[in-house]
Amino acid sequence: MKVADMRAYQRVLEQLRSRLRGDVNTMADAALGTKTNEPIGHSSTMPVHMADIGSDVFEQEFTLSLMENEEETLQLVEEALTRIRRKTFGSCVECDGIITKKRLEALPYASTCIRCAEILEKKASFQPRLPR
Repeated sequence: MKVADMRAYQRVLEQLRSRLRGDVNTMADAALGTKTNEPIGHSSTMPVHMADIGSDVFEQEFTLSLMENEEETLQLVEEALTRIRRKTFGSCVECDGIITKKRLEALPYASTCIRCAEILEKKASFQPRLPR
């Protein structure tokens, strides 16, 4: 991949990283209640009701799940920026083939070509699940 193209992707990835970091911090504050210093489900002007507490807990768990997804994406972005520094960005980490610009435009942190991504996805879906 040309250096100019890598620089363009680097800018996109850095902007995405910045946004994701802000999102994760905002969600952490919301989920953990660090802005209000009040326990979840408690407001000084409203009586505590079990349904309100349940809703608050559900929202907290949902937000924590979103945070986990955002953190995984942030890790993929960091890995893509590392590949740019190493000048391997745009090459599939599985087969060393070229990742198309169309794929990188849709998913700038993609580490595999479409063919390898499909193979990896099929392998993951056929993994036997261990009984609990």
